[in-house]
Amino acid sequence: MEKKNTARSNSKVHPHIMEDGTTCIHSHEDGTEHKHSHQNTKAVLNRLSRASGHLESVKRMIEDGKDCSEVLIQLSAVIAALNSTGKIILEDHIQNCIVDAIESGDNKSIENLNKAIDRFIK
Repeated sequence: MEKKNTARSNSKVHPHIMEDGTTCIHSHEDGTEHKHSHQNTKAVLNRLSRASGHLESVKRMIEDGKDCSEVLIQLSAVIAALNSTGKIILEDHIQNCIVDAIESGDNKSIENLNKAIDRFIK
């Protein structure tokens, strides 16, 4: 039986491909993770701001005693906006973080993604 390199999995060794095409390999010996760059951060923040504004509108509708069916329609729009935002985050996470995790053999990130997907689609 072949012995696996446990230092690799414990120290989170992983590569990064730089803009010029060179590969940099490093690890996080203390177990900390670095912040990943996401492509859609601004779009996600804008969508969340809009969803938050719509939710405040729903809150005012309830305070003003608006018709329940109108409130439910607006609430469904907020839920749809949040689900759409979640899909963008998920896609970005898969294209960036999970690709890095697979390349570095980081099974914990993949397990965390599976847990997140289970909760997101409930």
